[in-house]
Amino acid sequence: MLDKILRGMITLFMGVAGVMTAKWVNASPLMSTVFSNEVAKFGLDTVSDTMVSLLLLVFGGVAGVVIGFLLAPFFLHHLWKLTYWMERRLERMPVADVVAGSIGLAMGLIIANLISSAFLPIPLIGNYIPGIISIILGYLGINIATHKREEFFSLFTAWPWKGREKASKEKQATPEPALVHKILDTSVIIDGRIADICKTGFLEGVLVVPRFVLEELQHIADSSDVLKRNRGRRGLDILNRMQKEPGMTVRIQEEDFEDISEVDSKLVRLAQKMKGHLVTNDYNLNKVAELQGVKVLNINELTNAVKAVVLPGEEMGVLVVKDGKEAGQGIGYLDDGTMIVVDGGKKHLGDSISVVVTSVLQTAAGRMIFAKQKGA
Repeated sequence: MLDKILRGMITLFMGVAGVMTAKWVNASPLMSTVFSNEVAKFGLDTVSDTMVSLLLLVFGGVAGVVIGFLLAPFFLHHLWKLTYWMERRLERMPVADVVAGSIGLAMGLIIANLISSAFLPIPLIGNYIPGIISIILGYLGINIATHKREEFFSLFTAWPWKGREKASKEKQATPEPALVHKILDTSVIIDGRIADICKTGFLEGVLVVPRFVLEELQHIADSSDVLKRNRGRRGLDILNRMQKEPGMTVRIQEEDFEDISEVDSKLVRLAQKMKGHLVTNDYNLNKVAELQGVKVLNINELTNAVKAVVLPGEEMGVLVVKDGKEAGQGIGYLDDGTMIVVDGGKKHLGDSISVVVTSVLQTAAGRMIFAKQKGA
């Protein structure tokens, strides 16, 4: 129904445009003479100028209606494509950006309207300059307002309203800690533990997923390698779950750095610009970011930190599941995945035995516990 209404409006608009074009042609002596000569070829020499003008207007209107009716589907197709594109862009934009951009556009057009009036008396170009100025200043208004939105909104909160000064002093007396943005990299999204950590409430603030990280995830999900494809799809599923989780704020950051090709370098640059923390599982990225002054939150380090503390001399039960590297050793695991190397445990393969902890070794890969069978 809407398509029919829009098609009718386009047809009507083109009909009016045809009439206006015919009116302009009729006002031109040269074009009017040419049209009169064409009419005379049909033996209508006695037709008056008024009749010629009327015929010209009718012809222009009919031609405009026919052209509009035929081209309306083409216009509508591209109109809907533009509408869907704008809708997708607006859905990804934060509300603050949309509001700031709208206000910036309005201010840009107001300034353009004030400036354009000075160019109207200029012949020929006076009718075109206002449109160019409106486009330029409208674009600048949107760009400046979205990039400076925090400073822009702070102008409205700085007015001396009643009680504002008192509230400001009270706020300064009891300052609240600012929530720092947490920037996620590809490895930590695919790993998935970040979703459970945020769900428990231990990680606060806005979780930022850069557009280039999302594109890398999509590229992995489209890989011909089955393992890579599954990892990429798992990452996208986890992101989708996090966005739907109540109380968890996930924001897609559109900003990219065209002068940098490496994703890791882009992440470090973004963290420096946003003054945020980088969340990763990548050991190399962790070291590079720390060298450049960016604080890193490593999920593996957090996992090792929250594992149960085991001291030499403690007793525990363990299931020996496989042989160790050294002769006679058996390997078992705690519930949190910590490896236990049992001296002389090979002969108890597949059995649950009581062991006594002899030593604990902490490595970059994790924690290892060495033990011996109780009573041995």
